[in-house]
This record gives sequence, structure tokens and C-alpha cells, in this order.
Amino acid sequence: MAESKTGPLIGVLSLQGAFEEHQACLEAVGCRTVQVRTVSDMEGLDGIVLPGGESTAMGLIGNAKSTPDGKNVWDGLKEFITRKPTWGTCAGMILLAEQCVGASAVIENGQALIGGMDILVCRNYFGSQVSSFEMATPPPPGISDADRTYPGVFIRAPAILSAGPDVTVLGKVVATPCRQAAVVLQELERKINDGEKVIQMGVVDALERKSSQEIEYRVVVKPASSDKDDEEEKKEVNPMEQGADDKRSIVELPGAADGSNAREVICAVQRNKLLCTAFHPELTQDHRWHEYFVNMVRQDMA
Repeated sequence: MAESKTGPLIGVLSLQGAFEEHQACLEAVGCRTVQVRTVSDMEGLDGIVLPGGESTAMGLIGNAKSTPDGKNVWDGLKEFITRKPTWGTCAGMILLAEQCVGASAVIENGQALIGGMDILVCRNYFGSQVSSFEMATPPPPGISDADRTYPGVFIRAPAILSAGPDVTVLGKVVATPCRQAAVVLQELERKINDGEKVIQMGVVDALERKSSQEIEYRVVVKPASSDKDDEEEKKEVNPMEQGADDKRSIVELPGAADGSNAREVICAVQRNKLLCTAFHPELTQDHRWHEYFVNMVRQDMA
């Protein structure tokens, strides 16, 4: 594949994950690309992509590598995203989130986040690696073939549960959380109803141990409600009023459907120069989301 010699220079974070696939897609839509592993690699970039992969591993590596002045990759990214267009896909979306639930329980200080996007994400909402799937999702706005859905590839993917007032929602899907995520959401809803402010929350034990020989998964399903219950169940969203100094004034969770636990969750958002998608556009032959991001970069360069 011939690389563009004049297009925008886009860096792809290459600590772990599907960075080569992103490079191929970006070059297909006229960009130059470079792999980013150090702070110095960010110099001269017009934008950067944080790819899908393993967000916990990326966080550990990114916080470990430092420049002689003590600045690591995470420090460099936190500064970069305030100046230049940045796109996080799947794991990259988790890294850009301000709030995260379902974080790894084995990491001492929880999931290392870069932040910047006022969203609450649930890691592994759609299930484990073996539960990967493809589903139709809304296409990026303002790009050709706007009437054709986009093939969203979800691989152990996160979902956005809530977005701040300055975040533009670009896409939603209806999906049932996996068993582990359902238990995490149940605990999150309890904390919110108790008035707790949740920035990060680890995984929750999803097993019921009836005896040493009998272990089952906890089942979280909203029972079908009567008409009377519906009047009282206007708490499809659970607001949590916070202090005036907080960036987020209200957290609203998507309500679960009666008789199941399916919820309408957010899969794509934008906030100024930041873009996030829960799925993997780099694993398809459809380059419309890459075109959308490159348009953001070109507008920033103008």
C-alpha cells in the first residue's frame, strides 16, 4: 500500500493492540502515519489514534516509560489531547474516559486513564473475547453513504453508559450486558442511589456460592412490570446530584428493558477535538470513520 507523502501526519499509539490495522486504514484515506511509543514520537503530529487492544496493559506500559525529565507517555498524551485531534477506539475509548467501571481487580491503583472525554464507560460490557460479534451501528455524520449502517466490530468491547452535557452522541445501540457487566451495573446503580460519586469501580464478584460444590453465576434480569409499576419506574435513569465544584452535575444510567437486561448504550461520541468509538473500525474494509477523523484533523490544521 502506497503511503501518502503530503497528507496529515497521524500517530497511532503502538504500545499494544491493533495499531498496524489503524495505520493501513489511515493511509488508505490519504494520511501519513507513524507509530508512537515515546513522548518524542508525538512531536509534529497532526492527530493521534489510541487503538483497540488491552487498556490495562497500555496503561501499565504508558506509565512505566519515562523521558530523562521524568515525563512518561501518559503525561505526553494528557498534554497532546488538549491541543490536537485524538481518536480512541475500544480500549482507546476507555483510556480517554473520565469515569470507568468494571476495571481490573488485580491492578493496584485501578485502570490508568488519560481522561478528557466526559463519559462513564463499562469495560467488557459486551462480553469476553469469545463473545465477539459484528452488528449494524449508525454511520459517522456528514460522510458519504449516510443512509448505510456501519459494520461495528465489537471485541470484548466497552459501552458508554452516560455522557456529559458537552459531549455529542454520534451513535447508540441496544444490547444486553454480559453476565459480569450486569452485576457491575447492579452495584453501580446501588452506589448511585446511595449518593456515591463513582470515578472508578472494579469488577464485582458475579458468582453465587451455595456450597463448596455448587457455584452459579448471579442472574441480573429486570422483571416484567405492571402498568402501576411503570408509573413508579420513571427511574429508568438514576440521577446523582453532585457538588457545584464537580464537572458532572448528574450521572444518568440507561434503563434496563422489562423482562431482560437490554439497555440502549452509547457507542460513539465526540467532544471538540476528541472522538471515541466503542467498536473497531480498523478491522473492517469500511473507512468512513477514518475519513471522519481525518476531516477533524484537516479542520484543525486549517
